[in-house]
Amino acid sequence: MKNPQTSLPPGFRFHPTDEELILHYLRKRVISTPLPVSIIAEVDIYKFDPWDLPAKATFGEKEWYFFSPRGRKYPNGARPNRAAASGYWKATGTDKTIVTSATPGGGHQNIGVKKALVFYKGRPPKGVKTNWIMHEYRLAENPTYPYSSIPNKPNKVLNILYK
Repeated sequence: MKNPQTSLPPGFRFHPTDEELILHYLRKRVISTPLPVSIIAEVDIYKFDPWDLPAKATFGEKEWYFFSPRGRKYPNGARPNRAAASGYWKATGTDKTIVTSATPGGGHQNIGVKKALVFYKGRPPKGVKTNWIMHEYRLAENPTYPYSSIPNKPNKVLNILYK
């Protein structure tokens, strides 16, 4: 893959809003349409420790963006598997609903969910909290943006990694 930084204009900053991440990146990746710019790496982040992930990103210095599968803890269960190489990601706080800024009728549509996670070294319940934080974005199910007919939809998320 071509390095996206070589085709970006000087001064380019990648700071999309939550709504832009859902509509212009995650949604397009899920339905296999072209992205505005190929700047988000496709990496199974749960196979790596967070300190190894910045080297796998295609862009970023203090925050790194990834598309990743979201595996299940149990084959028929709903709980996600967030175990990593030498630790685990633990959800913190409440989920944030992401809505459109406005629709033609003046309302807002629920388009996604943002979850904050913190990385712990070791195994639960004795894991040691680290400074690594991740925001996980997933698509919401609603009539305006129907994703249930798309294969593997629940398995694709967009993650932003911070230290």
